[in-house]
Amino acid sequence: MTRAADRPEQTSDRSAPPTSRRSRFSALRSRNFRLFLLGQAVATTGLWVQRIAQDWLVLSLTGDATAVGVTTALQWAPTLVFGLAAGWIADRYPKRRVLQATQVAAAAMAALLAALTLTHQVTAWHVQLVAAGLGTVAAIDWPVRLAFVTELVERDQMHSAISLNASTFQLGGFVGPAVSGVLVGAVGPGWAFAVNAACYVAPFLALARIDPDQIPHPVRRAAEFAPGGLRRLARRPEIWRPITVAGVFSMFALNLPVTLAAYAGTARTGPLGYALLTATAAVGSIIGGLIAAGRTRTTLRGLTRTGYALAGAYLLAAAMPTPWSLMCALTAVGIATQQMYTAANATLQLTAGQTLRGRVMGAYLLVIMGCGAVGGPLLGMIAQHLGPRAGLAVAGVVPAAVLLLLSLARLARRAIGPGLGEP
Repeated sequence: MTRAADRPEQTSDRSAPPTSRRSRFSALRSRNFRLFLLGQAVATTGLWVQRIAQDWLVLSLTGDATAVGVTTALQWAPTLVFGLAAGWIADRYPKRRVLQATQVAAAAMAALLAALTLTHQVTAWHVQLVAAGLGTVAAIDWPVRLAFVTELVERDQMHSAISLNASTFQLGGFVGPAVSGVLVGAVGPGWAFAVNAACYVAPFLALARIDPDQIPHPVRRAAEFAPGGLRRLARRPEIWRPITVAGVFSMFALNLPVTLAAYAGTARTGPLGYALLTATAAVGSIIGGLIAAGRTRTTLRGLTRTGYALAGAYLLAAAMPTPWSLMCALTAVGIATQQMYTAANATLQLTAGQTLRGRVMGAYLLVIMGCGAVGGPLLGMIAQHLGPRAGLAVAGVVPAAVLLLLSLARLARRAIGPGLGEP
């Protein structure tokens, strides 16, 4: 007999399991989740410290925004190779142990880049090689991490946990760029990489203190690892539509720092200005995540509306005449971005169920990181030849066109007949 915990949590176009506004922070009642979130907060701060320093270092070494885009792409590209395998690992092996191993590997690579930079031996290809290595570790880490979050809380706390986890990542995106800007300006990017290496101690220790007896261990059957179940699940609109929307936006959202680095270069605001622009978008994302945590339901229509709002925010940002007005628009970009990703993530995890959740997250991350890998060089070339404002405009126009096509296709199916329409 299939246990309730092993069945997919059903989500439809109309509604998903409700989440009371009083339960916005309900996931924090779990000690395991609190420990995980604390480690995540430190780790993501260090990650953003390195990300900002890395982009600025490549731009300083090459003077080429395309090179920054290539470096960013190397971080996302390994997911194309390892994304599905990582999802299989997440469903097959203890997630806590896998995450501890990835923290050690990432810390070692950050320490290597710090040593190369502090000894003045670093070149652009060194940075890109380490970026590819960190991308490989992240390709394994992220599907496991996303699936692990929902195992630390009760089912009615899942939406809260997903949203708070996403907000914590963006909190690191707010603090990290500011710290990185100060470090790069005062002592150079090498120390920023060293700080990131040290930050991995916190999540490693937090994972070690999580009580494994409080984590569910469903019985795994061989049939659950056959591809048929995943293929059937992928035909449902609650799976393919959020992945499609998140994927097309990820070409631009994941590479926003590329555009902002080019903007900071043309506006001559320096590394601190670049960090402030990135941090402003992160502030919006924190706000968006907290709003999403208090939502009472997740809908595909709501996801579409949020997508249109995000496309409009990018177009608004492209029209801003000064860095200060751009910062205001980036706040709106951050709010809409986080709400879009949270809605997509929650819909997928609630639909997939426990035994397929890791592989669905692996497929989800494969798409969004793969699109991010394509978007990095693309936005780098646009920023280099047409300017960063053109990059922001493209980030609004292309996803809006895809959303319109999806909406028209859905209306066409419904016009053909109710039997062929989507649920």
